Amino acid sequence: MEDEKSFTDLCGGRLALQRRYYSPYCREFCLSCPRLSLRSLTAVTCAVWLVAYGLFSLFENSMILSAAIFITLLGLLGYLHFVKIDQETLLIIGSLGIQMTSYYASGKESTTFIEMGKVKDIVINEAIYMQKVIYYLCILLKDPVEPHRISQVVPVFQSAKPRLDCLIEVYRSCQEILAHQKATPTSP
Repeated sequence: MEDEKSFTDLCGGRLALQRRYYSPYCREFCLSCPRLSLRSLTAVTCAVWLVAYGLFSLFENSMILSAAIFITLLGLLGYLHFVKIDQETLLIIGSLGIQMTSYYASGKESTTFIEMGKVKDIVINEAIYMQKVIYYLCILLKDPVEPHRISQVVPVFQSAKPRLDCLIEVYRSCQEILAHQKATPTSP
């Protein structure tokens, strides 16, 4: 079963949350951000090239224009490949683990997998950022030496930064799977 809902991020931008239910103990959440705006890309490119043209007319050196074009292209490629994330997914399989994947605008994918045995809990945490309280979903990992302690906090949906209402939807679904996992005895 699959459904999609619209939410907003911390800045008011639109986000789309797709929920896929493969089984009662396997669910996937895909949070999609808006694609790169052609208007903002054109504005930044024009601003850089106008400054370069002004410097060219002042100094009469054609290397300035060549450098501006080269820097703009490298900056755009770097932004698309390392910064701009179009989609983030969270796949939780009760008996196996949690997989987080980020899909960049350039097509690059980054995947992290956490075994379910290492997961202590999934919580919504709050932080103070620029005079605002923001909420984020995170996975608490067990300490290998002392299982009742937390060794690491892994944030989820770092790029999209969804608001609390979206996080609550994902949180409740994840807690259903974790509750079943804790209730099911593990074999030695």
